[in-house]
Amino acid sequence: MGSTGDSGLLVPSGRIGKLEVGRLIIGGNQFSGWSHSRDLGYLRELFKAYSTPERIMDTFELCEECGINTFLSGGAGEISRYWRERGGKMQWIAQVHPKSDDIRTNIKQAIDAGAAAAYVQGGVGDSFTKGGRVDLLGEAVGFIKSQGVVAGIGGHSIEVQMAVEKAGIEPDFYMKTLHHDRYWSATPKGQRVEFNVDSGSAVDYDNIWEIDADRTIAFMEKVERPWIAFKVLAAGAIHPREGLRFAFENGADFACVGMFDFQVRENAILTRDILKAPLNRRRAWMA
Repeated sequence: MGSTGDSGLLVPSGRIGKLEVGRLIIGGNQFSGWSHSRDLGYLRELFKAYSTPERIMDTFELCEECGINTFLSGGAGEISRYWRERGGKMQWIAQVHPKSDDIRTNIKQAIDAGAAAAYVQGGVGDSFTKGGRVDLLGEAVGFIKSQGVVAGIGGHSIEVQMAVEKAGIEPDFYMKTLHHDRYWSATPKGQRVEFNVDSGSAVDYDNIWEIDADRTIAFMEKVERPWIAFKVLAAGAIHPREGLRFAFENGADFACVGMFDFQVRENAILTRDILKAPLNRRRAWMA
């Protein structure tokens, strides 16, 4: 494994296409207030109030010091400002939302804004697959690659990756959820519905982003493409020490985690230490 950055807290890195990517990636939902609040209805506004432009840029600088060199989000606003005002080198993986009747526009906007990679957002991947339009995912990947950018496909359901592999589509990487279900608000097994995540009563069992971890792990073990796992902490329900180890031991090549400034160093240290120690991992590293 290679490494990025200059501090003693470096997280290891791997490659996705032409990109060197730290194995811990920072997500962006926490900055925009896009949060799963469970029974804490004020979290969205709290996250937005805390995430001032200056604090976001400070967070990016701290990430780069720790070898976290990649930001994943749906918009370029925060990262563009960081590039412009701080001269940062953080690379951006864009979450894109192609439409069935317009595959290209949103993708082109992200690439024009400086995306180093782009992937079809998980909800879109779910929707296209559920609707029998896997061909649209192929069209999106083809267009992204035609622009000279690394291309990926996301999904909450493993049916997405299964359908893409069966169709012979060749993304450069996958985004796929991975977490265990041992947390209080996880939807019980008997109530889980494929393609249906993050729903239900806020005061009852109300979310599951990984319907069947065993099924995901078993299928992805055979897939020879880099895998970025997301929702590895189940929206904060699982401690990073546990969630990151679970992800890397069970086949993920990278983990995308939403982090505030006060969480960056701890998560970088945990990732570094988990990957330095012996891992009970069956899947070969694909990046």
